[in-house]
Amino acid sequence: MRVFASPQALAEALADAVAAALQARLQRDGQAALAVSGGTTPLNFFEALSAKELNWAAVSITLVDDRWVASSSPRSNAGLVWQHLLKNCAKAAHFLPLVNAAPTPEAGRAVTNQTVAALALPLAVVVLGMGTDGHTASFFQGGDRLAQALAPAPGVLVETMRAKAAIEPRITLTLPVLLEAEFVALHIEGDAKRSLLENLTSAMPVAAVLKRQPAPEIFWSP
Repeated sequence: MRVFASPQALAEALADAVAAALQARLQRDGQAALAVSGGTTPLNFFEALSAKELNWAAVSITLVDDRWVASSSPRSNAGLVWQHLLKNCAKAAHFLPLVNAAPTPEAGRAVTNQTVAALALPLAVVVLGMGTDGHTASFFQGGDRLAQALAPAPGVLVETMRAKAAIEPRITLTLPVLLEAEFVALHIEGDAKRSLLENLTSAMPVAAVLKRQPAPEIFWSP
């Protein structure tokens, strides 16, 4: 776990690490794909990353997961990316939201799967968050498609999720897509989340990600 004195210090360090990983992939392959998480925790990170000088025109950005709501909704992770990341230097990046015009995630899943398949896979970078219930991405305990999201059939890159804790229906990248990324970071803030991480049980969905080898790099600040 990398420990930082403040969320801003964490954001700068995480942005540096992500930019370095993207740059390495760009130098090797000429293109790179990044998947980020939503919520309020990554906003400082988005702002810091947006200012990094990269060949952003060769970078595709998508989301780890999203609520199946319009991008204009304050609950939309895509809306946060548009507002806080796709600016400054990063405004040249290509953004591929997970939510489309279909009325439900079940109806839109096939199109979203095609969207993700068109990325430069495996992903260069994945930045995950974690809820105080131990969920990450849209992997919720009790989720109706949790088993399928953690162990999908071949070629299934995204899964739908409905769970009481999720509130809205959701769409999420499946666990193999996350684990196959070249660099995986877990971004958490606050004593409650650190305590949860230090007392993690195998039933908490984030445990499936933390088994990855090499292990995700954990960035934490109070």
